Amino acid sequence: MAKKNRKRAVLYLCVAVLFVAGIAGFGYYKSQTAKKKAEEIKKNIIAGVSDLPGKKIGVQLGTTGDIYAGDYEKDGSGTVIERFNKGADAVQALKVGKIDCVIIDEEPAKAYIEKNEELRILNEEFTREEYAICIDKSNAALRQQINTALNELKEERVLKQIKDYYTGSDDVKGKKPYIAKKDVVRKNGTLSVATNAEFKPYEYFDQGEIVGIDIDIMQAICDKLGMALEVQNMDFDAIITAVSSGKADVGAAGMTVTEDRLKSIDFTDPYTTSTQVIIVRDEMAVQRDRSFQESFYDNFIKDNRYEYLLKGLGNTLVITLFAVMLGIALGLLIALVRTSHDRAGKLPLLNFICKVYLTVMRGTPAVVQLMIIYYVILTAVQNKIVVAIIGFGLNSAAYVAEVIRSGIMSVDNGQFEAGRSLGLSYQQTMKSVIVPQAIKNILPALGNEFIVLIKETSISGYIGLMDLTKGGDIIRSITYEAYLPLYAVALIYLVIVLLLTAGVNRLERKLRGNER
Repeated sequence: MAKKNRKRAVLYLCVAVLFVAGIAGFGYYKSQTAKKKAEEIKKNIIAGVSDLPGKKIGVQLGTTGDIYAGDYEKDGSGTVIERFNKGADAVQALKVGKIDCVIIDEEPAKAYIEKNEELRILNEEFTREEYAICIDKSNAALRQQINTALNELKEERVLKQIKDYYTGSDDVKGKKPYIAKKDVVRKNGTLSVATNAEFKPYEYFDQGEIVGIDIDIMQAICDKLGMALEVQNMDFDAIITAVSSGKADVGAAGMTVTEDRLKSIDFTDPYTTSTQVIIVRDEMAVQRDRSFQESFYDNFIKDNRYEYLLKGLGNTLVITLFAVMLGIALGLLIALVRTSHDRAGKLPLLNFICKVYLTVMRGTPAVVQLMIIYYVILTAVQNKIVVAIIGFGLNSAAYVAEVIRSGIMSVDNGQFEAGRSLGLSYQQTMKSVIVPQAIKNILPALGNEFIVLIKETSISGYIGLMDLTKGGDIIRSITYEAYLPLYAVALIYLVIVLLLTAGVNRLERKLRGNER
């Protein structure tokens, strides 16, 4: 009995030792993990410009921050520059820990910080810069006119009034807005201004309108020149291209004069001075969790922001519908040319041209094609919806042509011979016998092309067109919240695709039923 008790005691002692050792080991693991995490946080802490080497830095593509931060990539310290199309995207990446800091202009940085309590701006500035209005090198007369207007506005303290309204002290901020003069005779045409309305307070959306310091300055210039103001919203890195190609007369978007930019564009005299600052995460900040209802209200209900999605959705549907019609018409012609060559050896030159067309359109990205059409080929066309319809229609035609060609080739050759034996010409046989059967076979595939195309239109924002995706981007630029606008856009696309898929499936069942 005593021997049995001793064994039991030894067993209990071993279990106890293992238990204590396990707790100690777990405690040691936790302490080492915490120590490693603390060292990692300490390693990535950015207290000033001197801490930037070796870090992941976020910048907006094409901005001064992008230009100057790019020098750190060449210093051999392992610095990584993450370039984003929008400043809001860079800030969102910083919030979730994808990058260590963001370099951006001071005033937009203040707007980001106001909406994101877990972020802060370092006291040390990154660099100073001067903003000017970009203009094509061939437009020296307009440049001189704008410079004269700017000098007059400075002397009249109108520029100061505009800046004070947006960024002044509490006693003047928001008190005295600039109002366009109604007594001006605008007989000198329209001044088209390219901007990036995601750069508060210089240009941003407010209740569906693009407002801000740059917009008010351009309105004041138009009042001086007797011109009407037209504002085009687009990505920042597309502004210089738009001005150089004649899509816009000038660009006003908090743009700094640099040596590289001067190679392709000209600038007016500077109209303000700004500072590039560094945004980092504030590890000491306590962030208040927002309810779903609060986020939903801010993103969609407040100031009727849901209208951005509705307008974008309307443009998306219009572009898709007419692009599909254009794609089917052109695709049918290409398919007929190619099948005529395949079956009868006819139209060799047209067949060669069609094959080159198909190779180019199917071998290059749709976004590149759209930008070439907008900035290079259709430079005289200002209506962006028309450009998008043509761009997506030409792209779709390449795929539709092969779908139709495969449908025509799938029709039994005996049908063709039967038509010819009845005295029908080649064209009559194709029109009355072959094509109707082929269209019936490929209708489901054409429906799928419609589904693919409606998703492809999400790249329309690259030419500054308000589509569904761009509508979501505008909401994100206002609220600085990524999740709900992105989820909303994704959900709308999903619902549309589900409805179209159901329609295509129903059409397939109906066609199969008619064959019984």
